Amino acid sequence: MEDVKWLLKKWGVIFLILTLAVITGVFWGKSRNENRKKVSEEVWEPPVEISSNNVMEVNTGESETESETESPLWFLPQAEYFLISEAEKNKLKGNALTAAEQVKGVYKDIELIDGTSYSSNIKEFTKEQCREVVRLLGKSGLVSVTEDTNMENYEDIENFYAAYMEKQDTMVTVYDVNRDGLIGAVTFIYRDNRLQTYYVGVGWKEGGIPEIRSTLVSDIAEIKLTEKGYFIYAFEKVIAHSSLRQYWRIKPLSDKCRELTSKYVYGLSYVNYNVLVTNWDSSNVEDILMPCMFEDIYRIYSGENLKAENWRIPADTYEKIMTTYFPVSIEQLRKRCGYDENSDSYEYEMIFASPYPPFGEVVDYTENSDGTITLIVDGVWADYNSDLAFTNTILVQPFDDGTFRYLSNSIEQKELELPEIAEIKN
Repeated sequence: MEDVKWLLKKWGVIFLILTLAVITGVFWGKSRNENRKKVSEEVWEPPVEISSNNVMEVNTGESETESETESPLWFLPQAEYFLISEAEKNKLKGNALTAAEQVKGVYKDIELIDGTSYSSNIKEFTKEQCREVVRLLGKSGLVSVTEDTNMENYEDIENFYAAYMEKQDTMVTVYDVNRDGLIGAVTFIYRDNRLQTYYVGVGWKEGGIPEIRSTLVSDIAEIKLTEKGYFIYAFEKVIAHSSLRQYWRIKPLSDKCRELTSKYVYGLSYVNYNVLVTNWDSSNVEDILMPCMFEDIYRIYSGENLKAENWRIPADTYEKIMTTYFPVSIEQLRKRCGYDENSDSYEYEMIFASPYPPFGEVVDYTENSDGTITLIVDGVWADYNSDLAFTNTILVQPFDDGTFRYLSNSIEQKELELPEIAEIKN
């Protein structure tokens, strides 16, 4: 689930989302379901000024003690009161540099490009390199994590949460390796019945020399460690156009479950069409057919984004892909999906991003005697504080050429109400 999660998680993600929103002027106005828990009624938007050189600047309200570098979280407000002292902050910065020294071999041959002071300036950093950094940090006893990879030394977070629940002063540091190579050392502090994070961003100079790029103290509204193993937390200020909550999966998930998630579940939406939110099989598959779903199915098939000319998709392309991935006939497709006989094409219905979507992860599976695979998929909706919002049972049929077919889906409500069923146009 590499790209989906990357767009749902962590600091670089929020920056990407906000930047796109500022550039495109797309602002989500969809109201939240009232029966789902909100973090706060207050949504914070950073004050933006455009300087003479057309570089966007944001006033974070940083104190003099934290202004030596610009934070990659420049759109988060700086806490007004710090739970830790300057000496403790200096020690944490020193710890971050010491940790970086232990992995600098991974960065020694990186190619740098001109970049901002609040982001990485590494030209390319691979998923394998991220995982190697996590492994080395974990080997030295540190809590470390990167996208789509099991967290190292997650027990320290469990100990932190246990102390927090007993109202004991405590702290823990998580080294989060971003896909761009920047390492964020995020220290959670519980003291005086308050929660904060102290963030230290470590970037890189030529030759793999680490440097502190940024620091930031942020107030935390709440934290939760689920039984399933998700650590979910919310900032005191909800940032406009970003996630309501941040999260890590701290307990390990098997490589096989991750592989199955990536192949069969990544790319499907719970909120734009009805493949995952209704019960269906070959007897009623026609009921889930919607023009907008083709965009995601095409991406699953090709690994590329769909490019449609004049908002139409040639019928041979559309029908080949859809009859491969679903137990449907050409007649059913032409009835439901906007087929035009004159142009022998289907309409292209664009999917627009929805705020706060859930995502699915395979937590169990059965390889059946007939070659099909039964997937047990938990719906993770961290924005609403749940890693077990609902559970899907999905039956898939793999083919020798690497493609596959969704044969059926059933869904069971667990901790949250199911997403609304999308309206099908007749």
